[in-house]
Amino acid sequence: MIQEKPVVIFSKSSCCMSHSIKSLIRGFGANPTVYELDRIPNGQQIERALVLLGFGQSVPAVFIGQRLVGNERQVMSLHVQNQLVPLLIQAGAIWI
Repeated sequence: MIQEKPVVIFSKSSCCMSHSIKSLIRGFGANPTVYELDRIPNGQQIERALVLLGFGQSVPAVFIGQRLVGNERQVMSLHVQNQLVPLLIQAGAIWI
């Protein structure tokens, strides 16, 4: 689900933090692949897999360049440290 996609976000349509992270990443010009776990048939299985990867809360779960970045805290931390945009560029999600 994440192969060959520069940015993947596992989300739930009702999660405000997921919405915020999607908006942040789209605001830089990236077009993330978004899987709304509450709207896809195997969403519960994916959510369980994310919990097994260490997510106490399963969403948002963000992958950039096929690498697990983390949840909203990790993404916001990268943003505050001016490291998010370089990751998006490196993954080919945005161009400058």
